[in-house]
Order: sequence, then structure tokens, then C-alpha cells
Amino acid sequence: MQLEKLQKDMMAAMKAHDKARKESISVLYSAAKKLGIDNGCRDNVPEEMVDQAILKEVKSVKEQIETCPAGRTELLEEYKARLAVFEEYAPRMLDADEVEALLKDKFAEVIASKNKGMIMKTVMPELKGKADGKIISEVVAKLCQ
Repeated sequence: MQLEKLQKDMMAAMKAHDKARKESISVLYSAAKKLGIDNGCRDNVPEEMVDQAILKEVKSVKEQIETCPAGRTELLEEYKARLAVFEEYAPRMLDADEVEALLKDKFAEVIASKNKGMIMKTVMPELKGKADGKIISEVVAKLCQ
């Protein structure tokens, strides 16, 4: 995802007077811009960094949904609406079958060791931002049996 696309979509939401969408995109834009500034690339934030910021915000709003009290339905609806907008911009993640195929293909020699810690240490840099850590862990556990 390019930072410029987020900015354009945010402006389009402003012009359409869609306050909820504008605020959601603004959160993503701000998070990506902050990550870029923190890493010393203020004016030219790479797409990988923007995707990383988006995934972090998606994870954060999912945690908010999980911890939201049942009686706060209006707040829960707001979080769900925000999550829907975030997921439009989030990069597509690999599912369990794709992760398993990738691990068997690229990391067969490491998987043969059946050492879960070593496997995770080896594969996480490759799959970070491409698949959910829980799914990777589950697939590795399955392959180590």
C-alpha cells in the first residue's frame, strides 16, 4: 500500500463527508507516517513500512473488539466499522495451507530437525507481514509432530 493512496482516499472521504471512513483512514495514514519518521524516511515511506503499520492497526482494533464490554454496542459497532475500513487496505495474508506449502518447499531441511524453536526463528523473518504469527506457529507445530 502506498502512502499517497491512503492520503488520496482520506481526501475523497473528506469530500464525501464520510466522517467515520475519513477518521479510520486518517489513523492508518498517521500510523504509517509515524513509522516512517521513526525509521528516518519521513518523505519517502516504503510500501513495506506502510503495510507493517496497517497490520499493527488491524491487530490493535481486533484487540479492542475482543475486550469491548458487551453492553457498549455503539462502541463495538464503531470498532467493527473501523476494522472493515482497515481490512480494505491491509495486505492479503497467507492462509494455513499456503504457509504449510511454503514451509515444505523452502524450509524442508530445517523442518526435518523437528525443533520448533529453530524452525520459528528461521521462518519468521521470511513470513513476517505475509502471514499471521498464530497460523505460522500452528503449522510449525503440526509439521513437528
